[in-house]
Amino acid sequence: MVTTGALRPRPVALLFAGQGAQHPGMGLHLYGVEPCFTDAMDEVFALLGPDGPDLRDGWLAGRTDGFDDAGRAQPLLFALGYALARLLLGRGVRPAALLGHSVGEAVAAVVADVVSLPDAVRLLVARTAAARTTPPGGMLAVAASPGTLAGLLPEGVAVAAVNGPTQILLAGAREPLAEAERRLRARGVPCRPARARQGFHSPLMEPAVAATLPEYERTRWRAPAVRLYSAATGGPLTAGEATDPRFWGRQLAGPVLFGPALHRMLTDDDFVLVDAGPGQSLLSLARRHPAVASGRSRAVSLLPAAHAAPGPAGRALADAVERIRAEGHTPPVQ
Repeated sequence: MVTTGALRPRPVALLFAGQGAQHPGMGLHLYGVEPCFTDAMDEVFALLGPDGPDLRDGWLAGRTDGFDDAGRAQPLLFALGYALARLLLGRGVRPAALLGHSVGEAVAAVVADVVSLPDAVRLLVARTAAARTTPPGGMLAVAASPGTLAGLLPEGVAVAAVNGPTQILLAGAREPLAEAERRLRARGVPCRPARARQGFHSPLMEPAVAATLPEYERTRWRAPAVRLYSAATGGPLTAGEATDPRFWGRQLAGPVLFGPALHRMLTDDDFVLVDAGPGQSLLSLARRHPAVASGRSRAVSLLPAAHAAPGPAGRALADAVERIRAEGHTPPVQ
């Protein structure tokens, strides 16, 4: 591990939220106030085509319905992550590393110049449309290690995400998932349903993968211009993976290894981790890592905690930029 001392500031790493993130309607206080953020949100809404205006109007109206539906939550999470990245770049901050969770990995790919924004949004539209045609399912948040779950999961339930040593998301069809919840509760394992109508990152998504692979294969992919850690592999993205359409196309059915990827990132270097998503969900995960808990790395969020009062909501961005400046980076003060 590279030790950060007084000779250089900790490099900045952006974290992009995805499946399991709550409150994708956050960020409204920046719209119409921060030009970079506003323009980026509008750019994504325009690229979403006929569904874009309705999604934008619902977001601006503060509607909270439908956030468990792929057709609303996924595009909003993508747009929010991309807009927050553009906002930070507009403040003069240049990230040294990127890591995304689920659809957040698509945002990271755009920021790293692996894929263009129009192509990424086109694929997002195809992916969410295909996901909505899969059999009804859901996801279950479990406070346990993967090893603890061995032998407890019924057929049809898969580990969909490993967010930390004892933070797991399961996915599957409704009945097997309900049986998994009964078994886990009987063993005293804490669990709760997550907000999702589909079994993302599980074999239930295989038909959606097959339907969308042609779209991925006709897309131009490039090696990353910024170090990108992949939650699909749990390590740095290689040029071969970045330019392989099947690597990207199959992510919808494979598990999200965000925890292992974050651990690898913080083993490779000490960072200022910047949560570029809603509700500080990734900030919470980052703070539990020993590298952050010990102070070797730092973690900040561009948005406030969920349900924050108007005052703290407005200060979150300024506080995050000030924390980055305090590390030795010199983005211009806005």
